[in-house]
Amino acid sequence: QVQLVESGGGLVQAGGTLRLSCTASGSSFSLSALGWYRQVPGKQRELVTGITAGQTTNYADSVKGRFTISRDNAKNTVYLQMNSLKPEDTAVYYCQLNAWPSGYEYWGQGTQVTVSA
Repeated sequence: QVQLVESGGGLVQAGGTLRLSCTASGSSFSLSALGWYRQVPGKQRELVTGITAGQTTNYADSVKGRFTISRDNAKNTVYLQMNSLKPEDTAVYYCQLNAWPSGYEYWGQGTQVTVSA
């Protein structure tokens, strides 16, 4: 059983920065793919960014050049550095772990990010 605990959300002005963290319990973290998603009320959860076990990353077009995902396998933690934040980045952000070898998906509880204009 894997548990994901997120932290780092909050209120920030447009143009500001935030860093989200997500720490996982359990083993096989270093072999698992990780991702950050976000959701606003009334809309589907969308992928923001992901990182594979081999450190390959991908980003939604809306955050390219502004957000950076990274992982620290020694700490079982994945980070989302968010720069140049915009009001449209306001959402609940969730981290996701795609466990190896089962492929089962685990989710964090979500952390609110609010960007004021």
